[in-house]
Amino acid sequence: MLALVAAPDREEKVELREVAEPEARPDELLIEVDSISLNRGEVNRLALAADGWRPGWDVAGVVLEPARDGSGPPAGARVVGLSNFGGWSRKLAIPSRQVAVIPEGLSFAVAATLPVAGVTALRLLRFGGLLLKRRVLITGASGGVGRIAIQLACRAGAVVTGIVGSAERGAGLQELGAAEVVVGIENASGEFHLILDAAGGDSLAQSLKLVGQHGTLAAYGNSAREQTTFLVNDFYLKDARLVGFFMLGDMVQHPVGEDLAGLLALVAAGRLDPQLALEASWRDAASALRALRERRVAGKAVLHLD
Repeated sequence: MLALVAAPDREEKVELREVAEPEARPDELLIEVDSISLNRGEVNRLALAADGWRPGWDVAGVVLEPARDGSGPPAGARVVGLSNFGGWSRKLAIPSRQVAVIPEGLSFAVAATLPVAGVTALRLLRFGGLLLKRRVLITGASGGVGRIAIQLACRAGAVVTGIVGSAERGAGLQELGAAEVVVGIENASGEFHLILDAAGGDSLAQSLKLVGQHGTLAAYGNSAREQTTFLVNDFYLKDARLVGFFMLGDMVQHPVGEDLAGLLALVAAGRLDPQLALEASWRDAASALRALRERRVAGKAVLHLD
């Protein structure tokens, strides 16, 4: 079968190749993949990956064979799921606890935007507890996680500030519910009950100064690829906490199926817009990956397995 694999000497370090068919364990579904969503973490990993490595987290498709242990949806069901790599392929074996059934009327492409970005946003916001009338600051607000986090936080009653790298990147965020869009975290003011930081480096150091009394700073990335240096007095005197979050690690102990089902229900009801911004054929994966790497995608990018 065909799959997109790491190819260090090819454009955007990826190409379509023939690979072995998957073999499902008793607790896994075998699905025929229709759509895959791209994430910056996959782009970063491809830059360093060995030849033949198999990327792919977000997948949506049809169940070909149900799990032999009786768990999960039946053959023919339309599902979306989170795979621990290997998802950019025609067929995929995936644990039944990591998928959810796609509601009637939602496309594979829309559903595929949700596993990494949607579940990450949802679980990060839970670190803040009750968010009603609380100030929440979201760095990287124009990305896939950021755009969903803005909407979910606003639905919970939070007052959201979105941090972006340029005014152009901030377009449309207030329409999603952000009370304030700020270019550069150094221009943010006041204190925040919850801060979501994906940038690391100086952004994380600045965030530590902005977290409020008994507040929480949740770090889930290091797109700056820099170390962070900070004065501990800026942080510990507030009795605040710094927590780390890694989606692929968290999913092992806390499967994503239930959270995915909840997010899908919100989208189906028109209460969440996953911000699908780019659709292309997986045969043109290099162009889509380049657009994502160059930050030209205002939301999520999805490839169709045509």
